[in-house]
Amino acid sequence: MDFIAIITIFTLILIGLFHIYWAFGGKIGLDKALPTKDGKLLLNPSKTLTFLVGIVLMSFAYVAYALQFYDFTVNGNRNLYLYSGIFLSTIFILRAIGEFNAVGFFKKIKDTEFAIYGTKYFSPLCLILGVIFAILAYRV
Repeated sequence: MDFIAIITIFTLILIGLFHIYWAFGGKIGLDKALPTKDGKLLLNPSKTLTFLVGIVLMSFAYVAYALQFYDFTVNGNRNLYLYSGIFLSTIFILRAIGEFNAVGFFKKIKDTEFAIYGTKYFSPLCLILGVIFAILAYRV
């Protein structure tokens, strides 16, 4: 499980760094990262919000690290990390399921670039992260 936790940590850090890159004006991958309908953005987050999402995603990496590598008999805070793991598992699984319009496995909009990438990469990744966080939390 150590290897899976390490891959999870690096994945979350990488995704977080992409958000920070976009917050500072980066364009690579941005066209695939925001949902659209009829060529119009359905979501137009501010640079500040995008930056904060990046920081939050990297903090999720810290939770994954703690769940896998902390010795809670020494470090305490077991319940904090247990509930954080359960919460993150729920958040990622809900993101994978989606909101039934433009995001997730059960979206209606399926022909945009975001939708195609969402089906192939984003939703499966969120489902996998949700399962990993559930396993990590269960093991605490």
